[in-house]
Amino acid sequence: MKAPLNTLRYTLFVLFLVSQSVLSVQKTMNPKRPCKRFILYYHDIILNGTDTSNATSAAATTPTKLGDFVFGLLVVFDDPVTKNQSLQSPPAAQAQGFYFYDMKTTYNAWFAYTLIFNSTEHKGTINIMGADMMMEKTRDLSVVGGTGDFFMARGIATFETDAVEGFKYFRLKMDIKLYECY
Repeated sequence: MKAPLNTLRYTLFVLFLVSQSVLSVQKTMNPKRPCKRFILYYHDIILNGTDTSNATSAAATTPTKLGDFVFGLLVVFDDPVTKNQSLQSPPAAQAQGFYFYDMKTTYNAWFAYTLIFNSTEHKGTINIMGADMMMEKTRDLSVVGGTGDFFMARGIATFETDAVEGFKYFRLKMDIKLYECY
């Protein structure tokens, strides 16, 4: 009778220690207060066949004939990112990655890219991916990691279309909120 009682006490004690150690290393995350926040502007200048010196992105595939919304078009980019709306301002980062149009019934793209920071202010990368539902005023994409100053970052990048010039240029306002910072 005494052995099962001692085993039960020992088991409860071990469970208590394990739960306390898990609670002590658990990070608190406040969804209302990010640990880092940036507002940046992504500038995409699409190659139209003649502006190779200015273009920062190019179609890597042609759209399929499914629907009227360039379904299947894949675009690869190396775009400047600035702290304000001016393309002429000094770059804060470089965005390198791709997007493809993935809906037959409306304009919608899926992005996967890395923001590369290499300045005295920040060094490192932030990785962003997700659906850009272009007809919405704002869209949230996931921050899925990072390096350097943004080691293992997690958060949200809220896109808002800031300017569009046909199929040759667009600018996105990116409100980047990091909720896990190390």
